[in-house]
Amino acid sequence: MKIVCIGRNYTAHINELQNEKPKHPVLFLKPDTTILQRNQPFFIPHFTDDIHYEVEVLVKIEKLGKHIEPQFAHKYYSQIGLGIDFTARTVQKELKENGLPWEKAKAFDGSTLIGEWYDKRRFDSLEKLSFSLEKNGEEVQLGNTENMLWRIDELISYCSQYFTLKIGDVLFTGTPSGVGPVALEDQLVGYLEGQQAFSVKIK
Repeated sequence: MKIVCIGRNYTAHINELQNEKPKHPVLFLKPDTTILQRNQPFFIPHFTDDIHYEVEVLVKIEKLGKHIEPQFAHKYYSQIGLGIDFTARTVQKELKENGLPWEKAKAFDGSTLIGEWYDKRRFDSLEKLSFSLEKNGEEVQLGNTENMLWRIDELISYCSQYFTLKIGDVLFTGTPSGVGPVALEDQLVGYLEGQQAFSVKIK
């Protein structure tokens, strides 16, 4: 399996990192070695102490697909989740400044947290999903999929033009504003439509 991530899909987040608004979705991949094992803490890696949380709505692909048309994209998934794309921010900044790929900042071991999965039919609309992240009991990120630049089905279609989507692949759909650093002993808790989707300790 692979993790396909979307960058810069919320305008407020683009602005807070002083990035340019893209004309097309920004794509990058993470290998399955980045997945944080269930109920395990996130360990700050040895090469940096500047790690940021980025909470995102997730989609699990359950059907092989290539060149998927947007109107058929809904047939390729039935589960929605919530997770964190942990980012080595200083490392990423240095890579971007030098025009280099982001893998060292995004695809290090344990950098992908995947929470609980939910049947998409339980939600009234996937285009109006509210989600949030709390750090030590304080809300630090609050988002809604209605503020996406590109909707879920559009993202699936776009990604499939470049990568064959396989059963078990996970799509990270982008993070809203409010990203920030983690520190030792922080507790992060994510909520999707008011329901706790994950909880992780920082070590």
